[in-house]
Amino acid sequence: MRISARADYAVRAALELAASRDDLPLKAEAIADAQDIPHKFLESILNDMRRGGLILSQRGGNGGYRLAGPAESISIADVIRVVDGPLVSVRGVRPPDLSYTGPAQSLLPLWIALRSNVREILEGVSLADVASARLPPDVSALTDAPGAWTNP
Repeated sequence: MRISARADYAVRAALELAASRDDLPLKAEAIADAQDIPHKFLESILNDMRRGGLILSQRGGNGGYRLAGPAESISIADVIRVVDGPLVSVRGVRPPDLSYTGPAQSLLPLWIALRSNVREILEGVSLADVASARLPPDVSALTDAPGAWTNP
């Protein structure tokens, strides 16, 4: 699975908003500078997040962006889906819409299992979890697995 730059930037921007104090709106420039995200690219991402209902925008001198709801209720999966679509696809197709024949038949349940695990992790971790550096224990345990931090 690959996480696109768009998804990575969206999650990082959402985390900046989750960590902002006093629920004051943050300007796009401040988010871009804090996370080293290209400003124009971030503006496009923030617009997608606004249209997707994850963030609110406010115009004016005290304007900017803020989360549309509590950080505890917004999962990492929510953010990725808003900017990139489905969490797992094969050649741009959702796994249930695929079919295989012959020796490749077992690929479909494999892709479904992969999607299920990705969903379980990304839907089970909120912006608040990451912003507070308190990942759920089951997710933290996965990082302790032998080889989790190395590439084969």
